[in-house]
Amino acid sequence: PALAAAIERGRPVVPFFVHDDDEARAGAASRWWLHQSLAALDASLRARGSRLVLRAGSAAEAIDSLLAQTNADAVYWNRRHEPAAAARERAVATELRGRGVDCRSYNASLLAEPWTIRASGGDGYRVFTPFWRALRANDPPAPSQWLPDAIATPDRPLASEPLASPRSGAASGAAEFAGCWTPGEAGALDRLHAFIGSDLARYGQCRDQPAAEATSRLSAHLHFGDIGPRQVWHAAVAAAAEGRAQPSDVERFLSELGWREFAYHLLHQFPNLAEVPVRPEFERFEWIGDAAALRTWQQGLTGYPIVDAGMRQLLQTGWMHNRVRMIAASFLTKHLRIDWRDGQSWFRQRLVDADLANNALGWQWVAGCGADAAPFFRIFNPTLQAERFDADGSYVRRWVPELRALPAPAIHAPWAARPADLAAAGIRLGADYPWPMVDHASARQQALDAYRRMRSGAPAAVRARGAHQGGSA
Repeated sequence: PALAAAIERGRPVVPFFVHDDDEARAGAASRWWLHQSLAALDASLRARGSRLVLRAGSAAEAIDSLLAQTNADAVYWNRRHEPAAAARERAVATELRGRGVDCRSYNASLLAEPWTIRASGGDGYRVFTPFWRALRANDPPAPSQWLPDAIATPDRPLASEPLASPRSGAASGAAEFAGCWTPGEAGALDRLHAFIGSDLARYGQCRDQPAAEATSRLSAHLHFGDIGPRQVWHAAVAAAAEGRAQPSDVERFLSELGWREFAYHLLHQFPNLAEVPVRPEFERFEWIGDAAALRTWQQGLTGYPIVDAGMRQLLQTGWMHNRVRMIAASFLTKHLRIDWRDGQSWFRQRLVDADLANNALGWQWVAGCGADAAPFFRIFNPTLQAERFDADGSYVRRWVPELRALPAPAIHAPWAARPADLAAAGIRLGADYPWPMVDHASARQQALDAYRRMRSGAPAAVRARGAHQGGSA
């Protein structure tokens, strides 16, 4: 929308992007995606007679430089909602407006911005269901704007930072993901159309089955702005109207867009959502600082196949199915009692969709310390979860190939498999695949005991977060 509004002024336009410190500090997966996405954006602009100007460092300094070089009198941008980015935008806008520059910002990334959906008391919602009802009660989001075939540009060319410059922070250090994803608008639209055409009609039935690959996989495209949520919304609604998907499947899918919105609305209410539990009593929880256990979980060697499959999918593709994210996160925070912030940090490093708001919401939800969170005493049994959502073991076989020859359900609990089945599959526990690093029943009980101590107000006995941060590098 910012670019469309700038074009409507009828004057030359300079599309630009500033690599700031946030992008430079992002994980390798995010930097890879950003690099590819910017390259795709530049190619799209060049097809319209324009180009993308890249700058690195301070946004204020980059804008000052461009204003001086072009004599421009207006700066338009699409708003970001991460606290640091939003604060930076406010500071830049205040300074520029003081100099008489026309500054305007637009909503590109959300269906409804946080200050537009409020509860009756004027506060933001902290529970998803009433939030979703309020959002659905609004008028449908406006359709997206489409760009013209040609964009007027200044006569004088402008210097641009090389796309892969070390200063840009967009190094393509996760090139192993290249076969898994196609960042950019064209890749996003292809993925959306493929999902709408085949998987939306079975979304309600198959979305929780990780082997089915029935989800949209649009999260990274949405995070980086390759596509907007309004485009996704209208495509899904059109599929229902045209009879290509059942209204119930469409509504279930739209509610997942709603959870993405809810995360940003919570982040607006709680700017430190990624660092501080929404439920303050969890500051007393007895997290265990175990760097070796954290590394074991990170590498997918816990001895619980469904957890290991998810963690290896993350390492190899930069993504993990949402159901398995919940199982893996529950295992870390409740079976191992490792601080949710350490799991969040690892996901931020490895996910191509490492979205601050959604990552924080997800980890606080699973750990039981967030708004509208799953209660802490809801502790997933990873074996039962695997038997329910990966009944024939297809997902585990793909990502934990050393267990491929085990039949289901033994593949989900190899430590309980018959010796004959293990021998036939060529598996020696402890050598070819690890024994479980913890016992589910005892780990569950210890977690519940720690939760009860927290509820009673007892001081945390083991809460050495910081002591094991090196394990998340």
